[in-house]
Amino acid sequence: MLRGLYTAASGMISEQRRHDTITNNIANINSPGFKQGHALSRSFPEMLISTIRGGQGAGAAPLGRLNTGVFSEESISLHTQGDLQETQNPFDFALVSNIQVPGMTFDAAGKYVNEDGERTFQPQALFTVLNADGEQRYSLNGKFTADTAGRLVNANGDLVVGRDGQPIRLIDGTGQPIHVFKVTDKGEFLDSNGQQIVDAAGQPIGLMLSRAENPNLLLREGNGLYRINPGDEATITQVAAGDQVEVRQGFVERSNVDSAQSMVDMMTALRAYEANQKVIQFYDKSMEKAANEVGRV
Repeated sequence: MLRGLYTAASGMISEQRRHDTITNNIANINSPGFKQGHALSRSFPEMLISTIRGGQGAGAAPLGRLNTGVFSEESISLHTQGDLQETQNPFDFALVSNIQVPGMTFDAAGKYVNEDGERTFQPQALFTVLNADGEQRYSLNGKFTADTAGRLVNANGDLVVGRDGQPIRLIDGTGQPIHVFKVTDKGEFLDSNGQQIVDAAGQPIGLMLSRAENPNLLLREGNGLYRINPGDEATITQVAAGDQVEVRQGFVERSNVDSAQSMVDMMTALRAYEANQKVIQFYDKSMEKAANEVGRV
């Protein structure tokens, strides 16, 4: 009898985690570059139920399979392009990414499934930054600014990385910060005269755009940053010249969270949670009767 109680309890835990994922999406609906998450649930391994025939005869007669519960396996992100919002701020950037892979046609969710059922996810482009420990992180939040040293930083103070792997510094020949500039669709910085801005070594300055071959390998780290697990570094490369990626200056990418669908999903998770709760209450009353009434007989 307790097997059903455990199954209902696992359902409550799964729906709670699903609810937490949805509320996190809603809380970040105005976060630039945020990608909504989806909680994936799967069942525990099924059990083969058999009867021992009441001790008569040899062997056991199979009754069938029984599901033993559900759990939230993981939360994945939906890496679809968000709408662009114009800010007219020269330090704001957005990425328009539509990287293609030869022989594959990706659906609206950025997924391709071949004849054998193998799934391939569309590569995504991201900005590259350095955190306080000097470690590379990736972001789609392009709301940047310049610090007192002329370095390009995000809202957390993380340094934006250029194509040479070093932090981008926007300073002129006299060492003064540059506040008037233009960025091309390839991420190259131009001054007010349309000339390329160069670093101390005379090399043109440009944004390092990273390409994530499988965006589902990216792990959320908070504050709009992603990281990659050790061993998966080879799945992150720089955007190639032929990749369909454009930088839009004066824009930010809005969150791709669907607010209406999120509210529907949240109510669905709540109703499923309540249904499992009712089952547990039923089992509780049944055990109470078994202990207090049947036990007296």
